[in-house]
Amino acid sequence: MNDPVVVHHMAALDDSPFPPNSLEAIRASLDAGAEWIEIDVTPLSADDYLLVHDPVLESETTGTGAVIAAHPGAVSGLKIKHQGEITAYRPPLLSEVVALFASHSGGARLQIDYKYVYPMRDDEPLRRLVRLIAPLGERVLVSSGADWHLRRLHKLAEQLDLGFDIGFYLDYRPQPVDPRLPPHRLGDYGYHDDHPLASRQMLPTADYLALRCDALMASAPFVSTWYVHYLLLARCLDDGFNMAAWLHGEGIRLDAWTLDVGKPAADHALRLRDSGVDQFTTNTPRALAGLLNGVRRS
Repeated sequence: MNDPVVVHHMAALDDSPFPPNSLEAIRASLDAGAEWIEIDVTPLSADDYLLVHDPVLESETTGTGAVIAAHPGAVSGLKIKHQGEITAYRPPLLSEVVALFASHSGGARLQIDYKYVYPMRDDEPLRRLVRLIAPLGERVLVSSGADWHLRRLHKLAEQLDLGFDIGFYLDYRPQPVDPRLPPHRLGDYGYHDDHPLASRQMLPTADYLALRCDALMASAPFVSTWYVHYLLLARCLDDGFNMAAWLHGEGIRLDAWTLDVGKPAADHALRLRDSGVDQFTTNTPRALAGLLNGVRRS
């Protein structure tokens, strides 16, 4: 069994002093030999993207207003807010990240998580993204939960590596989450799922899950990787469905997010690894790599 890949979530590096999604954090992860670094991007009004997770500036920066309404020149003086504190670091532009990756001697790959999920009348932001990341070639993957954006990106650039987060369609939520986020309904099989198949339990749960994965695969059959919350994967295993094995049969890799050593999520890491999960997204990449690669089931 190959060692699973560890993905640095928002360029995290265990106890790094740099805030998430900062250029300094990305540089530190590159210098540490990261194999994969994940960042969040949201389009600006023109020319570039900003490394932020949320659609409004005030969530993560000292700015205010919609990110998509802000011009690159207007965000140059902003500072990153992290855990309620204003830091000394500014939110970088995607073009700066691409230049940093292109100049670095390592072979790290960049996962760009496209956070602006709302539909757009104009393809320009997506065309802009394709243009900005072109210098990195095969070193970049774009992921999103918005399969409508993924389908459009595939048409614009068939060679682009793409990943699908299925959480808008199928999820397992033992704890309350933002009620605005789909799926809105707890289905009869115990999963959050708005699909008609979930409304009444008529099949073994593993068969229901296979049908749902088949439908989700049809919505974006060109992706290389699925990104799935670790609790959903663990619950599927409890119900007799190994999503990793199912995806491997379709030629798709599986990423489990987000598992951090020192938190309860890490208790699932070895079981998910042994089920065939290919990669793990984490804020503690060094510690998780040690856990995943240091203990083997006999």
